[in-house]
Amino acid sequence: MAYGLAMAAELLGGEDRLPPAGAPLALIVAPTRELALQVKTELTWLYANAGGRVVSVVGGMDPLAERRLLNAGAHIVVGTPGRMRDHLERSNLRPDNLRVVVLDEADEMLDLGFKEELEAILEETPAERRTLMFSATVPRGIAALAKGYQRDALRLEVGGADPQHVDIEYRACVVAPYELERAVVNLLRLEDPALAMVFCATRAAVARLHGNLTERGFSTVALSGELSQAERTRALQNLRDGRARVCVATDVAARGIDLPELGLVIHAELPRDPDTLLHRSGRTGRAGRKGISQLIVPHTRRALAQRLLQAARVQATWGPAPSADAVRAKDAERIGEKAAQLVAEPANEDDLAIARAVLTDPRMVAAGPEAVAAALIRTLRGPLPAPEEIAEERPQRVERPDYRDPRTDQRISRDGPREAGQEGIWFHMDVGRDGNADPKWLLPFLCRRGHVTRAEIGRIRILPNETQFEVAPYAAGRFATASRKATGENAEIRIEPMQPLPREPHSTGQRPERASHRGPHKPRG
Repeated sequence: MAYGLAMAAELLGGEDRLPPAGAPLALIVAPTRELALQVKTELTWLYANAGGRVVSVVGGMDPLAERRLLNAGAHIVVGTPGRMRDHLERSNLRPDNLRVVVLDEADEMLDLGFKEELEAILEETPAERRTLMFSATVPRGIAALAKGYQRDALRLEVGGADPQHVDIEYRACVVAPYELERAVVNLLRLEDPALAMVFCATRAAVARLHGNLTERGFSTVALSGELSQAERTRALQNLRDGRARVCVATDVAARGIDLPELGLVIHAELPRDPDTLLHRSGRTGRAGRKGISQLIVPHTRRALAQRLLQAARVQATWGPAPSADAVRAKDAERIGEKAAQLVAEPANEDDLAIARAVLTDPRMVAAGPEAVAAALIRTLRGPLPAPEEIAEERPQRVERPDYRDPRTDQRISRDGPREAGQEGIWFHMDVGRDGNADPKWLLPFLCRRGHVTRAEIGRIRILPNETQFEVAPYAAGRFATASRKATGENAEIRIEPMQPLPREPHSTGQRPERASHRGPHKPRG
């Protein structure tokens, strides 16, 4: 919209209407198909009264159909870099009459490797054109592009001194690595936004989370690079029509998407840098609306999350992930309100006749009014996905004396994961002093293998043929599950509990199956 207004003077030339459509007067280059199609929609509306004709040329669409549209004439052409360059090289797109070229999300196009395409497009356009570049950041590549292809350029920085995203509330919660997906479920259920976007780092993660959320009963669509253009267009239309309420996406696929009703952004996987954090979060809190940007942080990456927030100059409120009880309490509040609204609505005679028949039914009379109301509540609760049980906040650490290896007299770890008055859960692994088990190697290995922190490992005893160690009771089930699923280096090392595991929300309480013995091991790494 901003550059649609900015280039109006060049396109209209002081007239009320545009001249007949022929060779285009303006080119708009955008990094993704979705953003290009969105820009086309906005410009079509903006220039409708001026007789404007806007054509899109994007990857994934039929190039022959696009060539026919270009041959029929256009005032503005919007497209992605590769397809636009292709039409220029094939002479389907004639640049002779161009007055304006716009590079939208220029930094993202450089990040995606479109530098060569952008330079080829700009080289083909008339030297006297007006060039507008829009970029969230101005890295060295953008500065060089501007210097090479703009003359007497003015750099306008909007909102640089203001706090980032004043209409967005940033929140962060720390969870165990294996509870990321459960936290996503409970956040969606607790906030219950009209639309939500969940960001993942890879296409595989998008596919997995999309499938799991759909299986749990959420109306979900996915956006990633592996989808065809038709599938991506259909997914966005489902979001705009209300047939879907959750979009799981990668960063590139969601670039520039505008969904006004989007009230919640969830970072299921942490962004790679502060700019990505801001771009993701910027999908919500638009046009004066309020929004929430929620980071789900594995406890092993809390320091990284704090650095990201600091570099992005945003303040986040830290708290626990929503529990199943919190979701149920919110459900009770919403269902009660919904029931009250239904009762307050005037009923027609047909509905009243059915209601009288139901209430006078001997079975209903015998059940009583509470049973009838409970049936209504069950009906209202039925479509809601079930909340997930998430481990409670970790108890405070109780200081205990450090354990020292009797052979080397070297401190191995602090004793502190045990709950007050309660011993930890003991495990043993089939590597000991004779297998070169070393205190400096053991503690990091156990943390990686069992997805726990150093504070959740207690005493360690290095024996000749095995090593025994203590795990905090609240983390024992998680440690046992993760250690059974180990892959990669040292995955052959066998770890088993020495006593029954405590029952936890996510633990069966069973001891892990005993792995077959593979002989003596020597740790690597």
